[in-house]
Amino acid sequence: MLQLVKNWLNRYIFDPELAILWLFLLFIIIVFASLGKILAPVFVSIVIAYLLQWPIHSLEKLHLPRIAAVLGVYISFVSLVIIGIVGLLPLLFRQLNNLIAELPAMVAKGQALLLYLPTRYPGYTSVNQIQEWILQFKSQLTHSGQLLLSASLGYIPNVIAFAIYFVLVPLLVYFFLLDEKKIIGWLSRYLPEKRRLISQVWTEVLTQTGNYVRGKALEMLIVWIITYLSFAILGLQYAILLSVLVGVSVIIPYIGAVMVTIPVLIIGFLEWGWTAHFAYLVAIYTLIITLDANVLVPLLFSEAVNLHPVTIIIAVLVFGGLLGFWGVFFAIPLASVVNAILNVISCKKAGNKNNILC
Repeated sequence: MLQLVKNWLNRYIFDPELAILWLFLLFIIIVFASLGKILAPVFVSIVIAYLLQWPIHSLEKLHLPRIAAVLGVYISFVSLVIIGIVGLLPLLFRQLNNLIAELPAMVAKGQALLLYLPTRYPGYTSVNQIQEWILQFKSQLTHSGQLLLSASLGYIPNVIAFAIYFVLVPLLVYFFLLDEKKIIGWLSRYLPEKRRLISQVWTEVLTQTGNYVRGKALEMLIVWIITYLSFAILGLQYAILLSVLVGVSVIIPYIGAVMVTIPVLIIGFLEWGWTAHFAYLVAIYTLIITLDANVLVPLLFSEAVNLHPVTIIIAVLVFGGLLGFWGVFFAIPLASVVNAILNVISCKKAGNKNNILC
């Protein structure tokens, strides 16, 4: 038994190349754990700069000078952000304020609709059951409102930090784009000389994560536009607010769609009740999420992220629990890192020199 443990440690822990990989990963984890909040704008800037590399490289292939490609893509990105802030955010806040103002009336209307159920379906529900549901819902709503208020007051100091980040992030993105090769060269000097496994893991992670992030951004845009047009045609209130929520929900695979379905159905039910319009909303929304899962996702991602759905859900739960919002946001890239490490270890164990990862 001791010999088995010794062999395992020698193969997976004390192997010189794997030891370097473990130390490098440990260093990255320590940096994230100790300086994550301080360096948050740097990490966000790195992600944005990485996303913008694809259009820059595409322009360079058309023989455009790098400085011109960087400036063109950067100016376009900043312009889109400004348009989004000036054009979209006021609409979102306006609809959110209207929703909060109309919430008591909507709750009263929903109560009336629910109390109508015993009359229409006497064999399935009773007035006492409906009233008990309403009391539980009101209690939960009051509790949620108190939590939201306390959370809002707690986040007031972060408004100043957000304003600072709003200035820092665009500047950092510009310098990361402009001096990409210089920064990578400088960082490479501090990496171990024997970094074959690190390079292999890094290459696989970059390939999978890059395809995933670009595909996810495009998926968010497509789902948001289609959902907004569908809700607007139906005449649903808060179409912009709900469509943005649906678009953002694709960040969290599987779980996000389920979470956003609840407010969509509640608002649709409170607006139209048990009518044909509500049935159209349910049918169209079901069609959107079905097409997204079965057509759009395979088309955009193909084999970009070779992870089983169960693995993805576990990654969302684990990294979300460990790192909060950012853990949920980066669950798939982090799972790709783990998958890449396991692939490298598997290749090393098999001694397969023909595998591109080995």
